[in-house]
Amino acid sequence: MLMHLSLSPHLHHPITPPFSHSLSSSHPSSLSFPSSPLPPLLPLRCNHRYLHRYHPPRALFESFQPVIQATSVLTAIIIVHEGGHFLAATLQGIHVSKFAIGFGPVLARFVYPKDGVEYSLRAFPLGGFVAFPDADDPDCGIPSNDPDLLRNRPVVDRIVVVSAGVVANIAFAYFLIFTQSLTTGLPIQEPLPGVLVPDVRPGSAGARSGLLAGDIVLSSPSVSDLVNVIKSNPEKSIKVKVLRGGSSDPLDLTITPDLSQDGTGRIGVQLSPNFRVTRLKASNPAEATSLATREFVFLIGSVFEGLKQTFLNFSQSAEKVSGPVAIIAVGAEVAKSSVDGLFQFAAIINLNLAAINLLPLPALDGGTLALLLVEAARGGRRIPREVEQSITSSGVLLVVMLGLFLIVRDTLNLDFIREML
Repeated sequence: MLMHLSLSPHLHHPITPPFSHSLSSSHPSSLSFPSSPLPPLLPLRCNHRYLHRYHPPRALFESFQPVIQATSVLTAIIIVHEGGHFLAATLQGIHVSKFAIGFGPVLARFVYPKDGVEYSLRAFPLGGFVAFPDADDPDCGIPSNDPDLLRNRPVVDRIVVVSAGVVANIAFAYFLIFTQSLTTGLPIQEPLPGVLVPDVRPGSAGARSGLLAGDIVLSSPSVSDLVNVIKSNPEKSIKVKVLRGGSSDPLDLTITPDLSQDGTGRIGVQLSPNFRVTRLKASNPAEATSLATREFVFLIGSVFEGLKQTFLNFSQSAEKVSGPVAIIAVGAEVAKSSVDGLFQFAAIINLNLAAINLLPLPALDGGTLALLLVEAARGGRRIPREVEQSITSSGVLLVVMLGLFLIVRDTLNLDFIREML
């Protein structure tokens, strides 16, 4: 997924937008691209200027409306991704057998009589798939030599179909940013002195010292500096100056960080850069194009920075990768804070999904593309089907297991779940 949304010496729970590509099938004999529950998304840089103030909500299901809004955003992104594959196939005249949103039991099904494509909505809207008929299936009814079967198409045609989901997500991300620049305006961050304290955990060292949510710590110029001071001084007094409630007179507080299990200090508060946000709204489509392009390039850079950090520091980044539950939690918090923030949330999820799917791993679009490129390098000679299916099946199993692990872990990390245990 999706992002480093908060940074706390006590509760360090960054979220990564989230997410798997889909294109799979419940029918074992139909050709399809592998899918699973939304696979993990990449962690973004901790200083992402739009989302770093959002943190996993204390009670995610206090109100169902933000959860529904966040889930709707994810569902729309899935439809765009799968719609890209679907359109790329149908516009080339390639046979398609199924288009599904979600996975698991079918809730609603409709078969379009003109082309026989089955459209379905399934119980868990955290994935989707586009399936293609396979002439080896006795119920297929299409001759094995039909040139419009996906497997009978040239490599270039198949590459277009496989890559179309990623292209659709990238285009949708740009469209969202462009739309926001014309409507609500793009957020512009103006840095302010100090470090903001968005939340203080009851009973923590920060609470015992007198810190309150909304305080601004003036003693450190950045979040990372303050975190380093806290971590390096367990059970030692730290004097800080704090602004509170709009007052211009700072308070003097003394904080004594608790000793954590790893030997570092923690104070049980969430920290965020302090800034003021204004809106820059385009006055015409040409200006909107310019603003959206700059913002789009910035977001792409953030996504690829997250990808780089994940691979360069995997031991530290692994715990920052989160699944669909954590992504919905972040999206719900964004929706509660500002519905306008869902523009950036959706754009970043789209770009993360595109980046994840370009990785040359089995069960992802990038893995399928890699197999097609190997076929092209072999002069068009097909990889043995048994080998291809074995690679794909192992990848699907791995992604499903990882997805289930992240769902369970992120669910157990929700505050209201932890309070029940």
